[in-house]
Amino acid sequence: MRQIRLHDTLAGELRPLEPRTPGEVGIYACGPTVYSRVHVGNARPYVVFSLLKRYLAHEGYRVRLVINVTDVNDKIYAAAAAAGVPSDELARDMTARYEEDTDRLGLGRPDREPKASETIEPIVALIESLVERGHAYSADGDVYFRVRSFGEYGKLSNRALADMEQGEDDADVALKEDPSDFALWKAHKPGEDTAWDAPWGRGRPGWHIECSAMAEELLGLDFEIHGGGSDLIFPHHENEIAQTEAGRGAPLARVWMHNGIVRLEQEKMSKSVGNLRLLGEALDRFGRDALVTYLASGHYRRPLAFSEDLLADAGRAADRVRDFCLRLDAGAPAPEALVPYAERFFAALADDFNTPAARAELFDWIGHGNRRLDAGERLGVGQLAPMLNCLGLEGLLPTAAGEPGDGARPSPGEDVERLLAEREAARAARDFATADIRRDELAALGWEVRDTSEGPRIVPRR
Repeated sequence: MRQIRLHDTLAGELRPLEPRTPGEVGIYACGPTVYSRVHVGNARPYVVFSLLKRYLAHEGYRVRLVINVTDVNDKIYAAAAAAGVPSDELARDMTARYEEDTDRLGLGRPDREPKASETIEPIVALIESLVERGHAYSADGDVYFRVRSFGEYGKLSNRALADMEQGEDDADVALKEDPSDFALWKAHKPGEDTAWDAPWGRGRPGWHIECSAMAEELLGLDFEIHGGGSDLIFPHHENEIAQTEAGRGAPLARVWMHNGIVRLEQEKMSKSVGNLRLLGEALDRFGRDALVTYLASGHYRRPLAFSEDLLADAGRAADRVRDFCLRLDAGAPAPEALVPYAERFFAALADDFNTPAARAELFDWIGHGNRRLDAGERLGVGQLAPMLNCLGLEGLLPTAAGEPGDGARPSPGEDVERLLAEREAARAARDFATADIRRDELAALGWEVRDTSEGPRIVPRR
């Protein structure tokens, strides 16, 4: 196994990945609050941590990826009331749509996808521990964390306590011992149609305690990687650290890994701001290969600008990979000269999961490979297979039949084969007008002709 280093926000530096149990890695990434359809910004952590799991598996680790769903939240209550539907019904519907949209990314599902509504017992147990240790107190049915009782509060975000606003309602502030305290449990209020019984009265959990409890329940304490967007550093992850360490006397995770946000017109892509590009709509417009390529195009820690031009560039990059794969012979070996590109590719991923540097090595591989193919050499897949798998582009690889393998590929059928033959006959007769007509007819049927050094190949249109 290579030595893998990741940037730990808590330490403020790159740290070696040191599993709690040799050969095993647990990853917990904060997922969406399901009160509306997810957008492209929500998809970035899903893609980053799904691809990180693939890379770590390539390096020989047994990886367990957990991405939660927050299905109990003030925003869900408000959205459900506005829509005139029960909050649990809205949450179920939006969870199903989130799963449909992220399924279309073609990266598989996380190993576990816990819901807050299904983790109430562990949540209550963690709050009870905090109350018993003097780190939390009840007030009129609410329970709050005593921030000043945890001396290291602020160590993740590196903020002074006076500069840390929890963003809670004025009604909550009036019940607190200190304005910096945050809610662990919220008493049931009129208009809220879901609640659970707890020692402090009927109510529901606060946002931050949900993730601490779900992560501990599924991965234990001191697991390897806790991930999420950089917008969650404060207050969400700061509060997770405080409540777990105060309640359990042990750290929640070893590395706190944060991806940059997706920006549209210089602002964070956000439901509250309203500057969204829904994930489903982006997939419809640009296709999954372009979208996954785009989301892995920048270093995960950097913000990523969203624009039509950048998505188009990503689509062209995916097309370049696809075109190269069309030229490969699944039965031929890959030359030794390409091995160093693969070594540098995986070394780049070992150095803080640097996908842009890895992509550069991939395209150098493709450039070298194309020159060999142009010289008449037969070229196989070799290390290209795990390289593309780590970037989520394994669907562009050739199958045993020599075509890119992106899942269930439709058969061309007799009409398509006939039109292709007529196009080639027209080209041979230099009747380019007829050849263009046949090409357009093929396109109307959903097929594209690729002219390669081995002759024309027909592939489904993106």
